[in-house]
Amino acid sequence: MMREILIIGARNYGIELDEEKVEKFLKYMELLKSWNEKINLTAITDDIEIIKKHFLDSISIVKSNLIKDDASIIDVGTGAGFPGIPIKIIKPNTKVVLLDSLQKRVNFLNEVIKELNLKGIEAVHSRAEDAAKSEKYREKFDISTARAVAHMSILSEYCIPFVKVNGHFIALKGPTVDEEINESRNAIGTLGGKLKSIIETTIPEYDVNHKLIIVEKIKETDKKYPRKPSQIEKKPIK
Repeated sequence: MMREILIIGARNYGIELDEEKVEKFLKYMELLKSWNEKINLTAITDDIEIIKKHFLDSISIVKSNLIKDDASIIDVGTGAGFPGIPIKIIKPNTKVVLLDSLQKRVNFLNEVIKELNLKGIEAVHSRAEDAAKSEKYREKFDISTARAVAHMSILSEYCIPFVKVNGHFIALKGPTVDEEINESRNAIGTLGGKLKSIIETTIPEYDVNHKLIIVEKIKETDKKYPRKPSQIEKKPIK
């Protein structure tokens, strides 16, 4: 049942999972549940719900048609590794950085990387605003992505500085984002981005209903961004 949901769900997004990839997802799920008893990684603990709401939701990013085989990707505020680890499983030649501010979560991510024998992926312990000021990460990625619940204006300030010019920021959002998008257009422009498209990623029979917000990076981000978190969250760019 779990395998079937995973395989059919991935096929909805044009991804064929072979046995090795299915096994990696299932091992990932077991590690997630095991570690979740020690540290808070997810409120979703049912196997099928993990597959639908974590794995398939993460895989939906391929509908952007921007996840090329050799793409460099940073998953900002990755938490338990979503969408970064599922991307790495389905597109093994991508180069992925999983960025998180909590060391315990980074320890979990390193365990997953090791147990799944993933190559070309690293978990980095850092706040997004610090990493985005570092020459090692600033404007170095084809894709920056996040699945956080923060408002798009806030998320853009954390994520767009990581993206190369002509690269993209992809936000995985819930189904009702129209007002949020309108409120964040100026912020996206200020940060060097341009709203490119909004893509629905719906699997009706699985009750999966999300949207990908695609922002193209059209110019370098002003060096004053990102600001300190207190400024970003109390005074979002208007």
